[in-house]
Amino acid sequence: MKTWVCVVCGFVYDEAQGWPSEGIPPGTRWEDVPEDWKCPECGIDKSAFTMIEF
Repeated sequence: MKTWVCVVCGFVYDEAQGWPSEGIPPGTRWEDVPEDWKCPECGIDKSAFTMIEF
């Protein structure tokens, strides 16, 4: 599982946790998140996210 961060606001999407309130169940890989999904914090589209490694 990978973690992705919004380069605009810093919101973190963790594949292991998903985003259930947005209809994205835990374990959903980034490439399986719908292309029209927007950052819940700033509203920017998915292309503004970059993978981060811990």
